[in-house]
Amino acid sequence: MKRWLGILLAGFSLSMLLGACAKKPPAQATDTVTDRKIPVGDVTEFYYTYENINYNAFYQRYRFWAEDGKHFFYHETRERPNDYGWTTEEDITASGTLALGDDEWAQFTALLKNGTVRARTVSDEAGDSGPWLYLYWKGDKGTDQEFSFASAEEEKAFEEFCAKLAKRAQ
Repeated sequence: MKRWLGILLAGFSLSMLLGACAKKPPAQATDTVTDRKIPVGDVTEFYYTYENINYNAFYQRYRFWAEDGKHFFYHETRERPNDYGWTTEEDITASGTLALGDDEWAQFTALLKNGTVRARTVSDEAGDSGPWLYLYWKGDKGTDQEFSFASAEEEKAFEEFCAKLAKRAQ
Protein backbone atom coordinates (compact mmCIF):
# COMPACT_ATOMS: atom_id res chain seq x y z
CA MET A 1 0.00 0.00 0.00
CA LYS A 2 2.82 2.42 0.89
CA ARG A 3 4.47 1.64 -2.41
CA TRP A 4 1.34 2.53 -4.41
CA LEU A 5 0.87 5.70 -2.40
CA GLY A 6 4.49 6.65 -3.11
CA ILE A 7 4.08 6.00 -6.84
CA LEU A 8 0.84 7.98 -6.89
CA LEU A 9 2.45 10.95 -5.08
CA ALA A 10 5.50 10.83 -7.36
CA GLY A 11 3.25 10.82 -10.44
CA PHE A 12 1.21 13.71 -9.06
CA SER A 13 4.37 15.69 -8.26
CA LEU A 14 5.76 15.04 -11.72
CA SER A 15 2.54 16.17 -13.41
CA MET A 16 2.50 19.35 -11.29
CA LEU A 17 6.14 20.06 -12.18
CA LEU A 18 5.55 19.48 -15.89
CA GLY A 19 2.43 21.63 -15.79
CA ALA A 20 4.34 24.49 -14.19
CA CYS A 21 7.12 24.23 -16.75
CA ALA A 22 4.85 23.87 -19.75
CA LYS A 23 5.07 26.67 -22.26
CA LYS A 24 2.32 29.15 -21.58
CA PRO A 25 0.49 30.79 -24.49
CA PRO A 26 1.78 34.24 -25.38
CA ALA A 27 0.23 37.00 -23.30
CA GLN A 28 -1.15 38.51 -26.49
CA ALA A 29 -3.43 35.54 -27.03
CA THR A 30 -5.82 36.71 -24.31
CA ASP A 31 -4.87 40.34 -23.66
CA THR A 32 -7.14 43.17 -24.65
CA VAL A 33 -6.74 46.91 -25.12
CA THR A 34 -8.94 49.92 -24.40
CA ASP A 35 -12.28 50.20 -22.70
CA ARG A 36 -13.77 48.17 -25.57
CA LYS A 37 -11.68 45.12 -24.59
CA ILE A 38 -10.37 44.78 -28.13
CA PRO A 39 -8.26 41.61 -28.42
CA VAL A 40 -4.61 42.49 -29.04
CA GLY A 41 -4.68 40.27 -32.13
CA ASP A 42 -7.42 42.47 -33.62
CA VAL A 43 -5.27 45.64 -33.59
CA THR A 44 -4.26 46.36 -37.19
CA GLU A 45 -2.96 49.93 -37.12
CA PHE A 46 -2.40 52.91 -34.83
CA TYR A 47 -1.58 56.54 -35.70
CA TYR A 48 -0.30 59.30 -33.47
CA THR A 49 -0.01 62.69 -35.20
CA TYR A 50 0.95 66.04 -33.70
CA GLU A 51 1.26 69.22 -35.74
CA ASN A 52 2.05 72.78 -34.79
CA ILE A 53 1.65 75.33 -37.61
CA ASN A 54 2.70 78.28 -35.48
CA TYR A 55 6.21 79.74 -35.42
CA ASN A 56 8.81 76.96 -35.69
CA ALA A 57 6.26 74.69 -37.37
CA PHE A 58 6.59 71.05 -36.39
CA TYR A 59 4.97 67.72 -37.32
CA GLN A 60 5.43 64.31 -35.70
CA ARG A 61 3.79 61.05 -36.75
CA TYR A 62 4.15 57.60 -35.26
CA ARG A 63 2.50 54.64 -36.93
CA PHE A 64 2.26 51.03 -35.74
CA TRP A 65 0.79 48.31 -37.93
CA ALA A 66 0.44 44.57 -38.41
CA GLU A 67 1.00 42.96 -41.79
CA ASP A 68 1.17 39.25 -42.63
CA GLY A 69 1.63 38.33 -38.98
CA LYS A 70 4.52 40.79 -38.51
CA HIS A 71 4.56 44.12 -36.69
CA PHE A 72 6.09 47.42 -37.74
CA PHE A 73 6.77 50.97 -36.56
CA TYR A 74 7.23 54.09 -38.68
CA HIS A 75 8.10 57.61 -37.60
CA GLU A 76 8.32 60.90 -39.43
CA THR A 77 9.44 64.28 -38.16
CA ARG A 78 9.00 67.47 -40.15
CA GLU A 79 10.40 70.82 -39.07
CA ARG A 80 10.20 74.32 -40.42
CA PRO A 81 12.47 76.41 -38.15
CA ASN A 82 11.77 80.12 -37.95
CA ASP A 83 8.68 79.78 -40.11
CA TYR A 84 4.93 79.20 -39.90
CA GLY A 85 2.51 76.92 -41.68
CA TRP A 86 1.91 73.32 -42.53
CA THR A 87 4.99 71.24 -43.08
CA THR A 88 5.36 69.18 -46.23
CA GLU A 89 7.47 66.24 -47.31
CA GLU A 90 10.21 68.73 -48.18
CA ASP A 91 10.45 69.53 -44.46
CA ILE A 92 11.16 65.94 -43.34
CA THR A 93 14.16 65.92 -41.01
CA ALA A 94 13.93 62.32 -39.76
CA SER A 95 12.03 59.18 -40.71
CA GLY A 96 12.39 55.45 -40.61
CA THR A 97 10.72 52.06 -40.39
CA LEU A 98 11.47 49.31 -37.90
CA ALA A 99 10.27 45.69 -37.72
CA LEU A 100 9.09 45.02 -34.17
CA GLY A 101 9.62 41.87 -32.19
CA ASP A 102 6.86 40.29 -30.14
CA ASP A 103 8.10 41.97 -26.95
CA GLU A 104 8.05 45.44 -28.53
CA TRP A 105 4.55 44.88 -29.94
CA ALA A 106 3.44 43.73 -26.47
CA GLN A 107 4.93 46.91 -24.96
CA PHE A 108 3.07 49.00 -27.54
CA THR A 109 -0.29 47.32 -26.91
CA ALA A 110 0.22 47.52 -23.13
CA LEU A 111 0.48 51.30 -23.52
CA LEU A 112 -3.01 51.29 -25.10
CA LYS A 113 -4.54 49.06 -22.44
CA ASN A 114 -6.29 51.72 -20.34
CA GLY A 115 -7.26 53.98 -23.23
CA THR A 116 -10.64 54.74 -24.73
CA VAL A 117 -11.97 54.25 -28.26
CA ARG A 118 -14.98 56.14 -29.53
CA ALA A 119 -16.62 57.05 -32.80
CA ARG A 120 -14.74 59.59 -34.90
CA THR A 121 -15.84 63.17 -34.44
CA VAL A 122 -15.60 66.04 -36.88
CA SER A 123 -14.77 69.45 -35.49
CA ASP A 124 -14.52 72.79 -37.21
CA GLU A 125 -12.60 74.30 -34.31
CA ALA A 126 -9.30 75.88 -35.32
CA GLY A 127 -6.02 75.88 -33.46
CA ASP A 128 -5.85 72.30 -32.25
CA SER A 129 -2.37 70.81 -32.66
CA GLY A 130 -3.38 67.36 -31.54
CA PRO A 131 -2.19 64.86 -31.00
CA TRP A 132 -4.72 63.02 -33.09
CA LEU A 133 -4.86 59.35 -32.27
CA TYR A 134 -6.55 56.63 -34.30
CA LEU A 135 -6.73 52.92 -33.55
CA TYR A 136 -7.79 50.63 -36.37
CA TRP A 137 -8.98 47.17 -35.40
CA LYS A 138 -11.01 44.29 -36.74
CA GLY A 139 -14.57 45.31 -36.02
CA ASP A 140 -14.10 49.09 -35.85
CA LYS A 141 -16.82 49.45 -38.53
CA GLY A 142 -14.86 52.33 -40.07
CA THR A 143 -16.09 54.69 -37.37
CA ASP A 144 -15.00 53.58 -33.89
CA GLN A 145 -11.36 54.56 -34.23
CA GLU A 146 -10.69 57.74 -32.24
CA PHE A 147 -8.36 56.86 -29.38
CA SER A 148 -7.44 58.70 -26.20
CA PHE A 149 -5.04 57.72 -23.46
CA ALA A 150 -6.39 57.33 -19.94
CA SER A 151 -4.02 59.97 -18.59
CA ALA A 152 -1.35 62.46 -19.56
CA GLU A 153 1.22 60.20 -17.87
CA GLU A 154 0.27 57.25 -20.07
CA GLU A 155 0.46 59.42 -23.18
CA LYS A 156 3.91 60.63 -22.13
CA ALA A 157 5.06 57.02 -21.60
CA PHE A 158 3.82 56.23 -25.13
CA GLU A 159 5.71 59.21 -26.59
CA GLU A 160 8.91 58.16 -24.78
CA PHE A 161 8.54 54.60 -26.09
CA CYS A 162 8.10 55.93 -29.64
CA ALA A 163 11.12 58.22 -29.31
CA LYS A 164 13.30 55.22 -28.38
CA LEU A 165 12.00 53.24 -31.35
CA ALA A 166 12.52 56.25 -33.66
CA LYS A 167 16.19 56.45 -32.69
CA ARG A 168 16.64 52.80 -33.67
CA ALA A 169 14.72 53.25 -36.93
CA GLN A 170 16.99 55.97 -38.33
